[in-house]
Amino acid sequence: MPLEIKGLSKRYGNNWILRDLDLTASEGRVLGLLGGTASGKSTLLRILAGSTTDSGGSALLDGSDILKVRQKERGVTLLPEPARAPLIGLLASPPAESAGEAVLKQFEERLTKAGKLILLDDPFSQLDGQLRTDAVAMVRRAAKSRDRVVIFATADFNQLTEVADDVAVLAQDRIVQTGTPQEVYEEPSSVASAVLTGGGNLFEARRLSKNNAELPEFHTIDGGHRIYGAPTEKGRLGSIHANVTLCIRPEQVMMSMGASFPEDNLLRAVVTGIQFRGMTSIVDFDAAGLKLSARIFKAVGIEVGQEFMLGLPPHRIIVLRD
Repeated sequence: MPLEIKGLSKRYGNNWILRDLDLTASEGRVLGLLGGTASGKSTLLRILAGSTTDSGGSALLDGSDILKVRQKERGVTLLPEPARAPLIGLLASPPAESAGEAVLKQFEERLTKAGKLILLDDPFSQLDGQLRTDAVAMVRRAAKSRDRVVIFATADFNQLTEVADDVAVLAQDRIVQTGTPQEVYEEPSSVASAVLTGGGNLFEARRLSKNNAELPEFHTIDGGHRIYGAPTEKGRLGSIHANVTLCIRPEQVMMSMGASFPEDNLLRAVVTGIQFRGMTSIVDFDAAGLKLSARIFKAVGIEVGQEFMLGLPPHRIIVLRD
């Protein structure tokens, strides 16, 4: 049976850390809990593990509310343990073998002996690429072994794309979006989701079209451009002439030297910077005051000051909630 968290809350004085949080984590799958610094990720895990008390709510696992069960009887394993460094803190003494291998060995042993619910609090922050790849494989095997429930908490979305089957975005003291990593990245529902999954081009605009328009039309606050967005449910559009936040990922921005496709929201823009990112590069633009970025594989022949036409495909422009 899945873990079903309902109405879970935690506050210190008048400060709410978690408020009426609802979340379901399935057996045999890894749920990635994505949240920024001080968003309540660790607090939620400690509540489930029993090292921190809650301020209301329930967490049903195999038909039992584990919040009402003594800590040692919950069948919950939290790694790394509180006050220990991620994974590296698992080492009790200098190992005869390499430190990396010893860490992974002890980590795997902890996972093997873990209970039905495994909670991982950003455990990979000190691991390099290959060690992390091996640790990810261990976590995924642990989830499938005995149909465990695994929650992996981190602020690093790229890490979650490696390990998680599902993602829950924690922001503003509650879960603001759930879905697969791809769904949450490609269709962020809120500003918080868009920022935590990689940010990109977020900008303010005023809606001009009526609710029944096939493609909603907007007027960007910076640059004063008229652009069309993806078909959007009325509840997310807000009031006409009200400001909303629009999002388009850098890899979805098209660059051309002159071809014109009006349906792609063509904007004339000037290159203001080029950022090397290994396999890709980020090219920054200024479109009459509207700052935009495009992700490309090679920046050969592109220079600061060069002019391009940028295409913003309407079906890639998403209206976000605050």
